[in-house]
Amino acid sequence: METGKGYVFRQLLLVLIVCLISLASLAIGLMIGYSVLGEGKDPISILKPESWQAIIAKFTGK
Repeated sequence: METGKGYVFRQLLLVLIVCLISLASLAIGLMIGYSVLGEGKDPISILKPESWQAIIAKFTGK
């Protein structure tokens, strides 16, 4: 097994890559769900804060 800074760097890089792929998959899933299964509007609009404020307001009743 490797030891040292190179090993730690590779492991951190692997974790970073997995996190980035996960976030990209989440964003793509949100856009597909919003545009295809949802209202059919612009898929990018689900990533805007205004959309999330409206969604949270529906669930919290505010």
